[in-house]
Amino acid sequence: MIQTTKIQWGEFSLKHKKYIRNALDNQMSVAEGAIRSGKTIDHCIIAAIYLETCPDKIHLASGSSIANAKLNIGDCNGFGLEHLFRGRCHWGKYKDNEALYIDFTKTGSKVIVFAGGGKADSYKKILGNSYGLWIATEINQHYDSDDSETSFIKVAFGRLIAAKKPKILWDLNPSDPNHKIYREYIDKYKEGYLGGYNYEHFTIMDNKTISPERREQIKQNYDPNTIWYKRDILGERCVAEGLIYREFADNNKKYLIDGVNKDDIWFIRIGIDFGNSSSSHTFVATGVGFNFKEIIPLKELKIPGSANLTPNQLDERFYDFISRVYKLYSKMLVIRCDNAETTLINGFRAKLLKEACTFATVKGAIKKPIIDRIKITNRIMGDGRLKICKECVNLINAFNGAVWDTKHPDERLDEVGINNPVDMLDAFEYSIEEDINDIIRTGR
Repeated sequence: MIQTTKIQWGEFSLKHKKYIRNALDNQMSVAEGAIRSGKTIDHCIIAAIYLETCPDKIHLASGSSIANAKLNIGDCNGFGLEHLFRGRCHWGKYKDNEALYIDFTKTGSKVIVFAGGGKADSYKKILGNSYGLWIATEINQHYDSDDSETSFIKVAFGRLIAAKKPKILWDLNPSDPNHKIYREYIDKYKEGYLGGYNYEHFTIMDNKTISPERREQIKQNYDPNTIWYKRDILGERCVAEGLIYREFADNNKKYLIDGVNKDDIWFIRIGIDFGNSSSSHTFVATGVGFNFKEIIPLKELKIPGSANLTPNQLDERFYDFISRVYKLYSKMLVIRCDNAETTLINGFRAKLLKEACTFATVKGAIKKPIIDRIKITNRIMGDGRLKICKECVNLINAFNGAVWDTKHPDERLDEVGINNPVDMLDAFEYSIEEDINDIIRTGR
């Protein structure tokens, strides 16, 4: 027996109803706007209606990562495709790809391949198939280039050519108005797109299921002076220019502390970014206060001239650093390293085994998109939850000197040299990104 869905639907605004109706009559639809404005839920509904009757069997769902696609499109807070097709769908593999299988539609079984599109080699995972539907969340975080063979966006478009009834659904939070996604796709297609083009801009006010009280709570998680407030709350396209952490640079004293009692530290993560011949190895030990109320960089290490350091010497410096941190704070250590350097990571693990170390574990960094890491750092600064021990001079200088890259929207300037602030920022971000969801959840 097929189970029916039991989703508790809220009220839809007239703008959302109009967008959904128009999407059914147009080949491509783009929903842009503020967070929590209902964009992705609309697309899941449109996709479900399309999948019931479309003649094509294989379809594509993409995000900046596979996890992002499964979370936002598959689950979507209980409104995603796995819930809309409850009782007649299951997760599995399709040619080594994560996939959602849907049975008993009016036109037979369907397969939705889930893929991450944020990396330069992401296109490889979607080759070999022809897709009918392409539903993409956070399309501005998908990899694009002038090379039609390696650009995820261009390759995905190419995979739709053989579709009998193609359908494209994109959503995104506003980005830099100069972003390539507007210039070459979204705004360009407004001038005329064969097959029909449907665009709508949403704000949080368009989501009738969010109460005024909840809207105010969401707003409190943002500093009104940042571009993230303008983008995520007001739904505006904004240029990210100049200093990334202006509030920090304008008032360092607000964030600096002499030290912290070890009893006030809940646990410690250490982030490590590996350098090369022209940069530095960087280590940042970050303490987390109880219930994520404070994020506290405790100690740092910067090793310039890394090319002159042998792997064994690096292992010794690593073990000396984590031993000093453990001696001071007596907390178990989880160490997150730049996972591009597996040989060096394995060297660290071997060193822990050799020393019979029981207080530390070495793992690869999660490496969330840089823009997400910048957002969470700005958030904890705005909340007053970032406290930095004064001895972390290099990290303080990195926050002071981090600037946007004027040639690449939403990216920070990655300088060449041992004084590149990005190296130290990467290490700090690796130390907190494992806990980003909990940090956001706890709020102020």
